[in-house]
Amino acid sequence: MSRYDEIFSDSLHEECGVIGIYDMGDGLDVARLTYYGLYALQHRGQESAGIAVNSIDENDKIQILQYKDMGLVQEVFNNLVLNELKGRASVGHVRYTTAGGSRRENAQPLVSRYQKGTFALVHNGNLVDVDTMRRNLKDEGAIFQTTNDSEIIAHLLAKERIKTDSTAEAVLRLMGEISGAYSMIIMTPKRMVVVRDPQGFRPLCMGMIKNSYVFASETCALDSIGAEFVRDVEPGEVIVVDKDGLHSYKDRCGAKTALCVFEYVYVARPDSVIDGVSVHAARLKAGRFLAKESPVDADVVIGVPDSGLDAALGYSQESGIPYGVGFIKNKYIGRTFIQPTQEERESALRIKLNAMREAVSGKRVIMIDDSIVRGTTSGRIVQLLRDAGAKEVHVRISSPPFKNPCYFGIDVADRDSLIACRMSVEETCRHIGADSLAYLSLSAVEKIAEGSKCSRCYACFTGKYPVRVPQEENR
Repeated sequence: MSRYDEIFSDSLHEECGVIGIYDMGDGLDVARLTYYGLYALQHRGQESAGIAVNSIDENDKIQILQYKDMGLVQEVFNNLVLNELKGRASVGHVRYTTAGGSRRENAQPLVSRYQKGTFALVHNGNLVDVDTMRRNLKDEGAIFQTTNDSEIIAHLLAKERIKTDSTAEAVLRLMGEISGAYSMIIMTPKRMVVVRDPQGFRPLCMGMIKNSYVFASETCALDSIGAEFVRDVEPGEVIVVDKDGLHSYKDRCGAKTALCVFEYVYVARPDSVIDGVSVHAARLKAGRFLAKESPVDADVVIGVPDSGLDAALGYSQESGIPYGVGFIKNKYIGRTFIQPTQEERESALRIKLNAMREAVSGKRVIMIDDSIVRGTTSGRIVQLLRDAGAKEVHVRISSPPFKNPCYFGIDVADRDSLIACRMSVEETCRHIGADSLAYLSLSAVEKIAEGSKCSRCYACFTGKYPVRVPQEENR
């Protein structure tokens, strides 16, 4: 856990965001476009950022250049760096640590050199049973430079690529060896390979700028660089782009899909469209369902920034209770934010989030948030409202209680850290100091993304995982 997240540890955190651009002769500045796309995906990861490009050296040979470091996109890149990253194709990555540690060597893109050449890989998601795969590879003589599961993918891909002249065939074979969440982009000197796991745990979409192809975790990244959305990459699909155009392979398609429902509840930006459903519209629905299921007399509805805002608006629209701006969020705290001592945590929270006294003083407040994970920060936020003069604070959560670990890219690894596993709803309400507490029902959250091309994964609520997870971890 980073210093920043240790302070605000009640929030969920996703793994990362990816983007890839392949210029089909339009003369694009692919690195700079990737940089702008990563800005739009910054919410998916704030610990590290990186870009790799295909570049032609003085001998007219194609090489892969990369630059990556710890920090926000604006902290890692500047004009001098971007001017050096010239090429025909690029891949970019922003990361939050869920698997592996918060260290520079775990930053991506991951550039690997093997018998047949070089490739750069960016990966969103987590594999299951990584300990066994890593141990088996080490027994075969593999050397690891990182502690993340993306390097396991790189090792296995290199092994499969040696066996065949087809990159697509190598990737399809790889997909038969791994399980879990992997939306990823692989760039070789001549082509770009885009892969989404058969369950479609994490989103991945395709767009175009003129005749060139763009792939990204969310449609907001396409919008930010002027790319036109074409379609979502299908779960199980492998797409290869080279100088001859785009080639799609669907040999691994057809499995039961399981897009993470938290993409709609929390992870994705509200202006994105994930597998055919607007994230903003899904959160409005969640708020409306909350108002129907858990009404309460109050004077104002407020949301905890950022993902609680749309749900709060939906609650207000359904209940008729006025919507208000209850918090001001400081958006300028990077990863270099100094960790305070335990005694300074209250002051640290006020730096991040401050209550609007004019909006809540003397009022009965309904506070909407997306989740309660560990139960630490929620109590502090309720206290902020009390200190600002709120007469009552009623907490409503736009998802069911989080009771099970996630193995597919959200950073909740064990039940011991989950307050819903240790306390009842009434106990949790007392613990955070609220006047009342209610969660969205499972039946309601199943309806917020109706019309999506993918079914959703609800394992964090139900414990029913769409793929096998290691039993010792599941216990």
